[in-house]
Amino acid sequence: MNGVVVRTYSGFCYVDIEGDIWECRLRGKFRLTKQSVLAGDRVKVKETADKKGVIEEVLPRATRLDRPAVANVEQVVIVFACRDPAPQTELLDRILVQAEAADISPVICFNKSDLVEDEYLEGLVADYRKTGYRVIPTSTVSGTGVDQLRECLHGRITVLAGPSGAGKSSLLNAVHPGFSLKTGKVSDKIGRGRHTTRYAELLETEPGSMVVDSPGFSSLYLPEIDKESLPELFPDFLEHLDRCKFNGCLHRAEPECAVKKAVKVGHISEKRYEHYLIFLEELIERERRY
Repeated sequence: MNGVVVRTYSGFCYVDIEGDIWECRLRGKFRLTKQSVLAGDRVKVKETADKKGVIEEVLPRATRLDRPAVANVEQVVIVFACRDPAPQTELLDRILVQAEAADISPVICFNKSDLVEDEYLEGLVADYRKTGYRVIPTSTVSGTGVDQLRECLHGRITVLAGPSGAGKSSLLNAVHPGFSLKTGKVSDKIGRGRHTTRYAELLETEPGSMVVDSPGFSSLYLPEIDKESLPELFPDFLEHLDRCKFNGCLHRAEPECAVKKAVKVGHISEKRYEHYLIFLEELIERERRY
């Protein structure tokens, strides 16, 4: 029988087979080959008892993310709080690069919008709408953006990503109150939230629509790409790349660079460009090491 892994926990895989959740173990060959099974994987299961089985095969994946570790998602909703904790836009841009490299469509959600002034929120949103990404300000207190987010999830398999304390679980509870997911407060001492989700899990919001509630994280490595590919993972750079004077322009120190000109006139966010330079240096250093 075919099914979808909704979560993995303590050596078991929990598989949705025609609406029932089966508890499954892995065939020994998976341990020998060290092949991982992720939430979102489509699998073939052999029955061993009532709603219990053994996973015989993992079917080919359409997409994969490593942090959070999920397969076959179609979009990622990246949730950052406007405040409490303050948004780390460098981390946001890292997640966007990771999503672009994995060929997963990103949507940006700035949560807790009720905690900040309209002017601050508008500036935060405007920087990322320049990129062409969809940006949804939300608040579980006022209800702002909850209907938009629900519509965004419709008919898709979506992963919610972002740091602890951003309010991912609270947002899912607002979108689908039946979830009753555990939520937590931001620590005054460390300035970020504690993880309230311990493992990646697929949750059905409605037939044909699933979300992955995943553990929060505070850092994200860059994907395994070469430095020349990095500009292509910044969609706000794309229309300018062919206008640079030199082929292979890295948009750093080269003269007559169209990307740098676009930053100067405000077509590309200065912060986004600063983060691009940070990522570029990391990739150059990685190449030197290996």
